[in-house]
Amino acid sequence: MKAIPNCISFSRIIFSLILIFVEPLSAAFYAIYMICGVSDMIDGFIARKTGTASRLGEKLDSLADLIMVGVLLVVLYPILKPATEIVIWVILIGMIRLASIVVALKKYKTFAIPHTYGNKITGLALFIFPLLLPYIHMAVLMDILCAVASLSAIEELVIQLTSSELDGNRKSIFTK
Repeated sequence: MKAIPNCISFSRIIFSLILIFVEPLSAAFYAIYMICGVSDMIDGFIARKTGTASRLGEKLDSLADLIMVGVLLVVLYPILKPATEIVIWVILIGMIRLASIVVALKKYKTFAIPHTYGNKITGLALFIFPLLLPYIHMAVLMDILCAVASLSAIEELVIQLTSSELDGNRKSIFTK
């Protein structure tokens, strides 16, 4: 039972990588994408409900999220062809997130991305982004996604800089 949440997170890595080989925004893409999204929602839920949450699970979930985001950037970039300003904005967000990871590595000697509400909202925004493409102008969606991701990246960096101990499940800069 203890391995089930970790297996779900690991499956998200596999399914994310499969997206590289599927036609973007096709029915197959959306089906695999939905599996990835559902797995992201249920792995932590199952771990908490069954008392099987672990540091390994937290790291595996964060790694699966990073791989999913990376795959989506690679797969969707040629289709979306974002404006230069959006590309720069995404790079800046990435740099802030990388700085947060480096701070955690230096302070705590481990890879850590806190599971904040901001990161969860960013994950949700990223998840619904491709689903809303047919209905909402892409530039509007990108602006919203980048704004949400910026706020959560800055919050994460502030948490890593100001915390005296690692807490992978810290919900916000406003909570301890």
